[in-house]
Formats: sequence, structure tokens, C-alpha cells
Amino acid sequence: MALAGSESGERMQWAAITDVIATVSVFAIAQGLSYPLLSFILQRQGVSPAVIGLSAAMTPVGFILSSPLIPELARRFGAGRTALTCAALSALVLALIGWTQNVYLWFPLRFLIGVVTNPLYVLSEIWVIALAPPARRGRVMGIYSTIISAGFAAGPLCLLAVGTEGWPPFLVGIFAFLFCGACLALVVKRLPKVDEAGNKVSVLGFMPRAWLLLSAVVVAAGFEQAILALLPVYGTHHGIPEARMSALLSAMIAGNIAMQVPLGLLAERLTARLVRFGCVAVTILGCVLLPALIETPAIWACIFIWGAVSYGIYTMSIIELGERFTGSALVAGNAAFSLMWGVGGIIVPPLTGSVMDVIGASGLPVTLGAICAALAATTVIRRRVS
Repeated sequence: MALAGSESGERMQWAAITDVIATVSVFAIAQGLSYPLLSFILQRQGVSPAVIGLSAAMTPVGFILSSPLIPELARRFGAGRTALTCAALSALVLALIGWTQNVYLWFPLRFLIGVVTNPLYVLSEIWVIALAPPARRGRVMGIYSTIISAGFAAGPLCLLAVGTEGWPPFLVGIFAFLFCGACLALVVKRLPKVDEAGNKVSVLGFMPRAWLLLSAVVVAAGFEQAILALLPVYGTHHGIPEARMSALLSAMIAGNIAMQVPLGLLAERLTARLVRFGCVAVTILGCVLLPALIETPAIWACIFIWGAVSYGIYTMSIIELGERFTGSALVAGNAAFSLMWGVGGIIVPPLTGSVMDVIGASGLPVTLGAICAALAATTVIRRRVS
């Protein structure tokens, strides 16, 4: 009887993991759809690229400013209630964005969409980490990262079906957020308690505990955003057509999607820390090889692997976070990850672009390679000291 109960509990655990991952994948589709949709609309209105970029930046600013609030919200109202409320508010704010169609009103509304979607994303990720069996955490988080990336990539594809004009694309996003909330409501009672009332850990209080992990998140986020924004500029310098550069970016995203599960399985055999260091080392190698390979057929394999290992830095960091922390510390840690992801996305692309202005296109691999090398060196030094 005890064995039967154990098997039943394990089935329920895996069912809960599946439900949460499915829920957050719908959320990722809605998020992935909104970014290009709003940019297309603003472009049709004649808004300058600089203003479009500032408008898009409001969402990560919302991520950054809302992250420190997530642990307290989870403790005060419960993680499940907080996530459900945020799903409903996300649908409401997206509806307001569709209704206003005004660039100036979109600034505060896009800030709000970052504020209300961030807890939903953070708490869903925490549930997956907490539910994953320790011996299989690598593959579970690899699957999670793969599905999230695929969801973000699928968002723009939805626009091919519904277009970018009128209410249809907004309705897809609104329905996705509401569906996300409905799916979450079905499983919320089976999810683990991660909002410990008696053991308060703030985001700022968590940072000294895992500053190297948080540094890795900054590097992973900054690398991804800088590549997406500036690799086309780098390709133009080498005379590569825009269509080919777009295809290369797609190959990079494909590497991201395809390789997170194998990396997760490797982390189970070795350790997440060791695999993360390997991902950083291979990312640096990609920076070194980029100038030599950019005009050759070998660039396709290079970009595919680059996408896999650069995002693998984040996946391995999440796995290690789950290995080292539980309860309110895990909530604070994941919120800190979200904050650092926003920081990396805001700081690294402008820094890389500025270096490119000074030394030319080579500033892209030089800057990103230097940032990754600093992370690798810090990892080695900390390992030797400890």
C-alpha cells in the first residue's frame, strides 16, 4: 500500500510539473506576440525607431522594479492567488493597450505589463524548480527552458495567422493570458507552498548569498539581448544580406530551443556549476571564432552552438538555484534572477553598441567575449578561494 501511495504521489508530482510548464508556455506565447505586434503598430504610425526602442524598454523596467516586491506578495497573499491575479491583470493591461493605440499612453501601460507579468513568470518557475525531483532536476529545467523559448518564438508566428491590424492579434494575447490563469486555477491546490510566512528573505538580502549566480544571469541576459539587437549590424559590416542574418538569428534560437534538455541531462551526470562553466568557455570560443567564420558556411554550426551554450548559462544557474535554496529563499532568489535578467538586458546591449561605435564591428565579439571571460575568471578565483 505504501508503494502504491508513493507511485500515486509521484504521478501527481509529474502531472503538476506538466501543468505548470504548459501554463507558462501559453504565457510565453502571449509575451512573444506582444513585442513585435506593438513595434509594427508604432512603425505604421510613423514613430521613430528610438521612441519604439524606449517604449519596448518599459517592460523590462517593470520587471526590474517589480522583482523586489514578489517575495512579500507571495507571503502576504499566497503564491497561487498572486499568480492568478497577475494573469487576470495581464489580460486587462493588454486590452487597455489595444484600446488606446497611443504611443504616449503605451509607456506607462507597457511598464505595467512588465509589473504584472513578472510575478506570474517568477512564481511559475519557482513551482517547477520545487516540484522537480533532485535527481532529475537537470532534465526538467531543460524541458522548461526549451518550452519557454519555443513559446516566445511561437508568439511572432501567431501574427502570420491573425495579422497585426485591429483587435485579432490583441485578442489572441488576451485569451492566452486568461487561458494561462484558467489552467493555473485547475492545479494551484496541488502546487507546493513556497511562500513561508515565518522565514522572510528579501531580494536584496538574497544577493550576497549567490552573487556569482546572479552575475551569470546578467551575462546570459546581456549576451542574448546584445546578439539579437546587434548581430544584424555586425553582419551588415561584413556585407551579409539582411535575409541571411535573420536566418542566422533563427539558427541561434533553434540552438537555444534544441539543446537545453541535453545540457540538463549533462548537469545531472556532472554538476550544474561545471556545465555552466563549460557553457561560458564555449561562448567565449564562439566570440573568438565569429570574425573568422562569419562569411563561411561554418557560421551556421557556430551560431547554433552559440545559442545553445549562451542560454545554457541561465539554465544551469536556475538548476543550481534549485539545488541550493528552498522556500522563501528560493522565491527571493528567483525574483533576484528576474531583476538581474532585466539589468543585463538594459546594460549590456548599449555598452556593446558603444564599443562598436568606437572600434567598429569587432566591438561585438570583443565586448561579449570580455564579459564572459570576466565571469569565467571570477568563477575560477572563487573556486580556488573556497
